[in-house]
Amino acid sequence: MDWFENKDFSKFTKSLVEIALEAGDILKSGFRSNYKINKKEGKHNLVTEYDILSEKAIISYINKRFADHSILCEEEGAFEKNSEYKWIIDPLDGTVNFAHSIPMFAVSIALAKNDEIISAVTFNPIINELFVAEKSKGAFLNGEKLNVSPIKKLDDAFLSTGFPYDLYDNPNKCQERFIEILKLGLPIRRIGAASLDLAYVAAGRFEIFWETGLGPWDLAAGKLLIEEANGKVTHYDGSKVIIKKKNAIVASNKYLHDEFLKFLNKI
Repeated sequence: MDWFENKDFSKFTKSLVEIALEAGDILKSGFRSNYKINKKEGKHNLVTEYDILSEKAIISYINKRFADHSILCEEEGAFEKNSEYKWIIDPLDGTVNFAHSIPMFAVSIALAKNDEIISAVTFNPIINELFVAEKSKGAFLNGEKLNVSPIKKLDDAFLSTGFPYDLYDNPNKCQERFIEILKLGLPIRRIGAASLDLAYVAAGRFEIFWETGLGPWDLAAGKLLIEEANGKVTHYDGSKVIIKKKNAIVASNKYLHDEFLKFLNKI
């Protein structure tokens, strides 16, 4: 995948691509192999040794090339430094899929400058799809520029969602909201990897994705991908997404955003 070398990307974006490809190779080598699986808090909240191997490779890369930058990652937590830059890492998004031999998972990495995402990469190594975005330079899939779907009627929309690991506690009335959205009679998919859901909105494959309980590493890269593909990402109340905390978000092609938020907030 040397197409990105011909793009006018910053050294940061090129570094994100380089390490995402390396981490993707690690995941690909471990897919459908024998490995250890451990459980975290919540039902089916798994972590495999390949989550750890991928994350360690990414952290090592950053520490060698950008030693003064802060890091926030899903498994190891935060490594805070006195820097305006922070790398936000999901080394294996879709671990449950990975652990069950389903080829829908990704490496997802974003770089923030003063809490604003400036570069993002989401990579599915099994089907070799590399999503890349840089602030003010657009979003791309394997070199092709992305734009969100032009669909403007909710009745024509293709939706995607996910569920939090504490679904049984019904945070944000996620059970009731899902049931009411089902009643719209629209096609809905549940991929099991929020980074891919968001990338697919950017690519125009889905018109809308919504989910509650997403961590910074789940959505940082996808948010920039969508915004650079002319889409929109907000909280359920329409406010700006804060990457630092867990979020309930709606991501869309922007044309359907307000209508979907209005429906969601009736529930």
